Amino acid sequence: MPKTQTRYVCQECGRVAASYMGKCPQCGSFNSMVEEIVHEEPVTRGTAVRGLTGRSAPRSISDISSDAEDRIDLSIGEFARVLGGGIVPGSIILVGGDPGIGKSTLMLQMAMEMANKKRVLYVSGEESERQIKMRAVRLNGKNDLPANLMLVTETNLEVILNHVREVKPDLLIVDSIQTVYLSEMDSSAGSVSQVRECSSQLRELAKTSGISVFVIGHVTKEGTIAGPRVLEHIVDTVLYLEGDRFQAYRLLRCVKNRFGATSEVGVFEMREGGLVEVTNPSEAFLAERMINAAGSAIAVTMEGTRPILVEIQGLTSPTQFGNARRTPNGVDFNRLLLIAAVLTRRVGLKLSEQDIFVNVVGGLQIDEPAADLAVAAAIASSWKDIPVKADAVLIGEIGLAGELRMPGQMPARLREAEKLGFKTAIVPKAIRKGEGYPKGIQIIEVRSIQQALDAGLAARELTKGRQVA
Repeated sequence: MPKTQTRYVCQECGRVAASYMGKCPQCGSFNSMVEEIVHEEPVTRGTAVRGLTGRSAPRSISDISSDAEDRIDLSIGEFARVLGGGIVPGSIILVGGDPGIGKSTLMLQMAMEMANKKRVLYVSGEESERQIKMRAVRLNGKNDLPANLMLVTETNLEVILNHVREVKPDLLIVDSIQTVYLSEMDSSAGSVSQVRECSSQLRELAKTSGISVFVIGHVTKEGTIAGPRVLEHIVDTVLYLEGDRFQAYRLLRCVKNRFGATSEVGVFEMREGGLVEVTNPSEAFLAERMINAAGSAIAVTMEGTRPILVEIQGLTSPTQFGNARRTPNGVDFNRLLLIAAVLTRRVGLKLSEQDIFVNVVGGLQIDEPAADLAVAAAIASSWKDIPVKADAVLIGEIGLAGELRMPGQMPARLREAEKLGFKTAIVPKAIRKGEGYPKGIQIIEVRSIQQALDAGLAARELTKGRQVA
C-alpha cells in the first residue's frame, strides 16, 4: 500500500519541512509554508525509468551531427534579438514579469505573427477564449485573424497534452504555469511541487516532439519568478519583461539563454494597439530632453551588446530634516551614496546638508558603474546650478580616490554617441591602447572626477560656481 505523509513546502524557495513554521529559515518569507500531502508509491523492480525518449543509448561524440538547427524566423525584431536570432525548435522559454506589465499582450502578438506561417496553440488558464479574442481584435485592428491560431482555456495538464497531440502545433504557449496542475498530485495549482512537475513534463514534450514551448510565469514581490528556483534551471531561456506600469517603455531582458547571448535587451513601447518595437531606444529616451538645463547629464550604458544613451537627472535641495536624504530612481542606492561621498570629499561639494535626488529618464534601471560619471556630473550641475555641455556624453567608473576607471566596450559606446549627434565625450584616460576611437567625436581624456567636471562645464561658469560654493 502507498504511504501517505504530510509535509510543508515554502512557496517562495521550495524548502521542505516536517512541521509548520511561520517564517521560512532559508529565504526569510513569512506565512509561505503550505501543507502538502505526499503519496509514496512502493518501488518495485523492473519499473520503467522516466526519461526524455524512453529509448536513450550512449553514442560517440564523433558520430553526432554538429549542424546548427535552423531557427524559426520571428518578425518582431526586438523579440528575435533577445532570443538570439529566432526561436529554436524544441526549446522551452520562460517569460516573467509583474502583473499588468504586458506579458500576455506580447505573447498574443507573437502568436498572431507566427500563425501566418506556423500552427500555434495558445492555452490560457486565466482568461476565457472570448477575452483573448477581444484582445486579439484590438491588437490586430481587424476581425480577420489567422486560422492557424488555436485557442483553448484549460488548466489540467493531461488535457492540455491531449490537445497538443490532436492539434500538432509548431508552437505552444501556456499562460500561465502557476494555473496548470496535474490531477494525480494532491497539492493545489501554483504550489512548488505542481509548478516543478508541470514544467518538467512540458520540457519533455518540447525535447521529444520538437515543439517550441513558451511558458508565462508570475513574479514575486522581489521581482523574481514565483515558484521553486529549479524552474529556471528546467527551461532553456528565461526572459523578464520589465518597466514601470506608468511609463510607456518596456524592456524584454534575457537572463539565461542556452542558444544565444545573455543580458540582451529588447525595447518596446506600450501603445493602444499593443507593444511596438523601439528600434532606436537612445533617440526615444532623449526625445523630451531639455537642453542646457542644470542637473542633466547623458550617460551611455550597455544593455547586452547594445549601447543606449539615457538622460540622468540630478537635483540637490537643502534638507529640512536632521539627516539628508538620498533618493535614487533607476540607479543603485549604495552606488549613489558612494558617488555623493566622493563628491563631498574629493571635489569639495558640501552635500552633507543637501537632499539628493537622482532619476533615470524613461524608467530604465542602470546597474553598471559606467554611468557613475554622468550621475556625479548631474549632481554637481544641480548643486552649482550650472548646466553640463549639451553636446557632451560622460562615461566612466568612479573610484573612492576620485579617479576614473575605464569601462568595457568604449568604442561601441562612442560610436552610438556620434551617431546621435554628440560632439564631445568625456572619458577616462586609456592606459592600455586597444581599438581606436571614432574620428567624428572629440575625445577628452581625464584622470579624475575633478578634471571631468572642469571639462564638462565651461571655465567661466565653473569659476562662478566655485565662488558661490
